[in-house]
Amino acid sequence: MTDTLAADRAPVSVGVSVGAERLTRRMARGAAFLGSEVAILGGAMSWVSERNLVAAISNAGGFGVIACGAMTVDLLDREIAATKALTTKPFGVNLITMHPDLMDLIAVCGRHGVGHVVLAGGLPPKGSLEAIKATGAKVICFAPALSLAKKLIRSGVDALVVEGMEAGGHIGPVSTSVLAQEILPEVADQVPVFVAGGIGRGEAIAGYLDMGAAGVQLGTRFVCATESIAHANFKKAFIRASARDAVASVQIDPRLPVIPVRALKNAGGELFTAKQREVAQALDEGGVAMAEAQLQIEHYWAGALRRAVIDGDVEHGSVMAGQSVGMVTREEPVTAIIAELMAEAAAALDKRAA
Repeated sequence: MTDTLAADRAPVSVGVSVGAERLTRRMARGAAFLGSEVAILGGAMSWVSERNLVAAISNAGGFGVIACGAMTVDLLDREIAATKALTTKPFGVNLITMHPDLMDLIAVCGRHGVGHVVLAGGLPPKGSLEAIKATGAKVICFAPALSLAKKLIRSGVDALVVEGMEAGGHIGPVSTSVLAQEILPEVADQVPVFVAGGIGRGEAIAGYLDMGAAGVQLGTRFVCATESIAHANFKKAFIRASARDAVASVQIDPRLPVIPVRALKNAGGELFTAKQREVAQALDEGGVAMAEAQLQIEHYWAGALRRAVIDGDVEHGSVMAGQSVGMVTREEPVTAIIAELMAEAAAALDKRAA
């Protein structure tokens, strides 16, 4: 028994620790599924997750994901082409399920040979999974509850993202740690599951991998990457912020099912409250249907986010950020971010082997 333990603790090769070897082994399934070197998905952040950051993440060994958001079909077509010009590595595209041109967007992904499509914003509409699979791509969906995870697996999705309320942007009501405990033991042996929300250091990555995750998804940590086109004001807001500054928006009308959004607190939050009142009044007066009302909210967020990310208006725009924002302390290249995360994760697994 002593000899076995000693062998387990011995370096795999010169300069490679037991922790590094274990990290590679635990990430193998997720990396193989994505076609990347490491099982780290870039979170799809509208206006931020565009060609430059997406290509940088993939080139650094991770898996970049274009945030389609409210893009038109032509815009997505050009964005995918531009990303392919910057990297030969695999990357994915995140599509919003409520987008009115969803099927056309799927077709664009198919024409470009995109290997992975991430569907966000609700259950996949009828025919969407089949349309994606017909292109040869793999489908990744978000599972905010165990029951939905099982339903999505039965419907044929290839992988899941379990994202907790600590994340930036649109969020659910349950924390990452609770969702991971609830979902991973039940379904991680059926499909690859990537954990997201509030992950800012490699120790957390190691923990979720030990629980059965195939990999992780991070967004907030990549916002201040050198390759990110986010405005200098946007990046400064991240670097100055603490975890408690990233707050969830408030729903003012229970009849209007607005998905909460986590962002840095500013005057933009009050503007969103006013927008909700406007849309709720339109619903009262019969001016818009529920689907249109939700789309108006989605378009509002896209515009508010653009004002912050592109124009640098971090007071009146939406500075979407996860609670891991307090761990963003400087601007640095994507390669440095991923290297640091992997080193921290390997060190954590090394300690557990001791």
